[in-house]
Amino acid sequence: MFYTLEQIVARFGGRVMGDPLVRVNQISTLERATAAEISFLTNSKYHAQLVSTAAGAVILGEADADATAIPRIISSNPYAYFAKVSALLNPLPVISSGVHSSAVVSGTAKIDPGASVAAMATIGEGVVIGAGSIIGEGCCIGDRVVIGAGVRLYPRVVIYHDCVIGDNLIAHSGVVIGADGFGIAMDEGRWIKIPQIGRVVIGRDVEIGANTTIDRGALDDTVIEEGVKLDNQIQIAHNVRIGAHTAIAGCVGIAGSTTIGKYCQIGGSAGILGHLKIADRVVIASFTLIGKSIREAGSYAAIFPFSKMEDWRKNAVHLRHLDTMSDRLKKLEQLTTSKGHKV
Repeated sequence: MFYTLEQIVARFGGRVMGDPLVRVNQISTLERATAAEISFLTNSKYHAQLVSTAAGAVILGEADADATAIPRIISSNPYAYFAKVSALLNPLPVISSGVHSSAVVSGTAKIDPGASVAAMATIGEGVVIGAGSIIGEGCCIGDRVVIGAGVRLYPRVVIYHDCVIGDNLIAHSGVVIGADGFGIAMDEGRWIKIPQIGRVVIGRDVEIGANTTIDRGALDDTVIEEGVKLDNQIQIAHNVRIGAHTAIAGCVGIAGSTTIGKYCQIGGSAGILGHLKIADRVVIASFTLIGKSIREAGSYAAIFPFSKMEDWRKNAVHLRHLDTMSDRLKKLEQLTTSKGHKV
């Protein structure tokens, strides 16, 4: 479907420079866009591509408003504007409501007439599914789970018993919500399992990437607040709480009973140890290990820069002896000071 720039601005705001009647039906990169497509510029290193692009229109920030004569939409946040336009031009397919004949649905489940349950899905006792929600092929919904409105579960999502899912959740294939947390106690040389009797409670407008796992609480609940965005293959342990609008990249591991604040950003493969508190608006770099609580907003990193193998080995040897070197330096400072020399 084609939209004019005028129609797009009427929907999302911003302003048009150039012909407002230019029509586009897809979004693309500056390098690959055609005359029927709209592109965007959010990084100055792509200015050269703006000069040569064949795009019919572009989305720009105020600073770049005069950088081209191509018809353009000017926005204070061109990247977010691109996201909105892309969603407009690429709507999700419409799925018919109803329950597939091969789905196994408990007689005590309450499924809104506007919801859809696909083939081979299993819906347990006392489950509630809200209006417009889509339960994909092979999903398994445990007893007494409550699912809000507008939820989309892609194929083979599993939600264990008693969990609560807010409106507009998106959960991609392989997500597991509410599995037992890793609770064990040693007794006479053997591990004893600790029953995990809490739930997972998820707020509205959350997205969970493929194969991400969120464990249920041991006693209290594991809580994911509204607007949280989780990438693929993240592990969230029992009793973790993630604050609203936090975004976490792939392969992050968060140990049990840690609280993460609102509007945090956590880079891929970072690790966060258990029983910690992370303040609001903290940014953690990829591959960083957080071993103690962070009390103040800001950016944090603990990454050893890569180098050639032979250089890395030499530096690693020095790192092993830092404590000894520190002691020697302190003794040298004391000796120098005692002889009247200024350090």
